[in-house]
Amino acid sequence: MKKLVWIIGLLLMPITIFAQESVTWSYKLTGNNTDSPSIEMTAHISQGFHLYSMDNPEGGSNPLTFYFETNGCKLDGNPVPNKSYHKEYDEIFELDQHTYDGEVTFTQKIKPTEANYSIEVEIKGQACNDVGCTQVFGSHKFEGSAPIKASKAEDIKEEKTETIKETEAEKIHEEAIELTQMTDSVQGSESWMTPEANLSGITAHHNWWANVEAEMMVFSHDPEQQSRSLWYIFIAGFVGGLIALVTPCVWPMIPMTVSFFLKQNKTKKKSLASAGIYGLSIIVIYVALGIIVTVLFGASALNELATSAGFNIAFFILLVIFAISFMGGFELTLPSSWTNKMDSKVDSTSGYVSIFFMAFTLALVSFSCTGPIIGTLLVEAAATSNFVSPAVGMGGFALALALPFSIFAMFPTMLKAVPKSGGWMNTVKVVLGFLELALALKFLSVADLAYGWRVLDREVFVSLWIVIFALLGFYLLGKLTFPHDDKVEKVGLFRFCLAVISLSFAVYMLPGLWGAPLKSISAFTPPLSTQDFNLFDGEVKAQVEDYDEGLQIGKELNKPVLLDFSGFGCVNCRKMEAAVWTNPEVKQMLDNDFVLVTLMVDDKTPLPEPVKVTEKDGQIRTLRTYGDKWSYLQRSKFGANAQPFYVIVNDEGKPMTSSYSYKEDVPAYLHFLNSGLNHYKKQK
Repeated sequence: MKKLVWIIGLLLMPITIFAQESVTWSYKLTGNNTDSPSIEMTAHISQGFHLYSMDNPEGGSNPLTFYFETNGCKLDGNPVPNKSYHKEYDEIFELDQHTYDGEVTFTQKIKPTEANYSIEVEIKGQACNDVGCTQVFGSHKFEGSAPIKASKAEDIKEEKTETIKETEAEKIHEEAIELTQMTDSVQGSESWMTPEANLSGITAHHNWWANVEAEMMVFSHDPEQQSRSLWYIFIAGFVGGLIALVTPCVWPMIPMTVSFFLKQNKTKKKSLASAGIYGLSIIVIYVALGIIVTVLFGASALNELATSAGFNIAFFILLVIFAISFMGGFELTLPSSWTNKMDSKVDSTSGYVSIFFMAFTLALVSFSCTGPIIGTLLVEAAATSNFVSPAVGMGGFALALALPFSIFAMFPTMLKAVPKSGGWMNTVKVVLGFLELALALKFLSVADLAYGWRVLDREVFVSLWIVIFALLGFYLLGKLTFPHDDKVEKVGLFRFCLAVISLSFAVYMLPGLWGAPLKSISAFTPPLSTQDFNLFDGEVKAQVEDYDEGLQIGKELNKPVLLDFSGFGCVNCRKMEAAVWTNPEVKQMLDNDFVLVTLMVDDKTPLPEPVKVTEKDGQIRTLRTYGDKWSYLQRSKFGANAQPFYVIVNDEGKPMTSSYSYKEDVPAYLHFLNSGLNHYKKQK
């Protein structure tokens, strides 16, 4: 059991780091100075990601594509991978998807036609993990030489000349068609692309395509928004501390510790100082825990970790174990050597140092009750992406835990009014056990959606919550008992009120079995798209699918523009549309207050003319499709590459608030919409 507790303690300290890049490429030219050279392009796929293959079925995610420009050589066949892809059925797209993970090398054979040759390769594709999808890019130029004889070179030259003559008429015809298409697309509006332009190959009307990352940073560090999130975390921590107070691990310690201070110190002034130092030590210990977690892992890594499938499964198991323990299944305690060591420190030291070790002993002894509360609080704090949130949350938790020791030391007579330890404390543990089970299902749901198991569909999730909260209501009424419970002779008023609330909540969730939105718990339940029987009808559709056209409409209607960077192969985009956009309040705002522009970054519709652009890293890439165009817009203007990605702009393309990524949280999305709308109105 000690080993189990040790593992559980480690699980509270997440250590997985979210990969910064989904796929990186390395390149190699083999067989140089021979008649049959080849080029190798190796994809290094980050852990947790999968790269879609070249022949991924149509209708699925974006397949891998290689573009070659040859000079003095020609291609011999197509790129060949060094291993087979994985085939797995995707229920979202209802087809088999072909993916690679780890590392895969693609080899392209070439035939030199001149003594010196070069070949440029450009790679485009899509990689996804449990959080979202990113567009994959790669480019490289190979240069080599081959033992081409003069006579052979002349033969090849004549062959090339004949080929040019045969295709010249066809080429002229195709160019005429492309020119006509370009003219048609430009008439009546300014063209977004000018191949000869100096600004990355693009000239944008009214600087609509200009980079706005600096403006986005201003909103990301909005003091009002940060203050609001920090206050939320602090209050959540304080409430968690109050809950921890009434658990059997902490409550009995209050009168014992205060009595110890009063007996040890003969003057009231010294007793107050000792109790104050004790309370301050508790705060320092828990705040230090929050700081250590943030420093070790970083706020951004914790945020990504909070949405990863592996972590959510681990936390689900952890909460179920704690729930079983709270309900009397077994007792969880830290290794006795830890508490014994702290006790020895208390005995061997004196003064304020001894008091600090007493506080540390309290933290260790109360672990079995405070552990799940602290773990859940750290996950909630990490999801805010604020560097100080874990420390602030732990500060609120520790303050609530420390207050009674200081207050009762100041007014010792109040100790007589404190309820004695008894059966009611076990009731608190069992109630916490029910809540742990309900919360554990939320974490399992995240993993279930990520892996596509379809074990915990929405109706299954809601059914389990209905059962859990109904059983909690019956337990509070004394109709259900557990091993360590005292017999309930009569139900008190407070306990009766809690039972009514729990049973009413179970009844409130019943319509969710037929597709009711259940707005109050929509951030916890799986998306509506996972429900087989759904009577709810509330689909949101984009008003336009072109960026420049969307800004023009926004100007005419005097409305902000909501840019939705999405993809046909983006699973999490579909989840957001099903779980968040279908919310009535969100739908009403999207339909009436914004111009919704959906930009598919994997749209294969070809552009009237390919355009070469220069990326921030100096690499030159060619935009061939509308998907390339929107993907370049997202990278160059907003400095982002993952989907889904939402940003609100005015009719000049300037951001009105911080961006929003994948998070199935209706209140958070409503705050995002209201923040952008309010800034837009203030600007006007």
